[in-house]
Amino acid sequence: MADIRRVTEAFAVAPQINEEDVAQIQAAGFKTIVANRPDGEGGVDQPRMGAIRAKAESLGLAFVALPFSGAPTPEVVERMSNILNEAPQPVLAYCRTGTRCITAWALTHAGQGTGQEIVDAAADAGYDLSSLQSLL
Repeated sequence: MADIRRVTEAFAVAPQINEEDVAQIQAAGFKTIVANRPDGEGGVDQPRMGAIRAKAESLGLAFVALPFSGAPTPEVVERMSNILNEAPQPVLAYCRTGTRCITAWALTHAGQGTGQEIVDAAADAGYDLSSLQSLL
């Protein structure tokens, strides 16, 4: 079962999901799944994006691949921002633990004067982004 962590009404994160989790994600009302974890990062046992995408699309969900490792680059943040502005909502993003997803989401708000709100929303979802506050 997917460990879905709501951040806002329009955005949530989860650690690695598999194709069996997609029906639960759809039942929870999500319209888009964003994959931030590169295929093969976790070895041969890691569920592959292709199978998750196929299941998502068969259930009418949008699926967007934005895999990256480490800290999100400015290009990743820009693409994540575009996805969040254009994709059907609510959006569920996943990676190994959810941390890179929520970090990319937080950085899409950089310079908007909402740093403490972003840090608080992340904390409510179980992620400590206090070290990013000066960037937000």
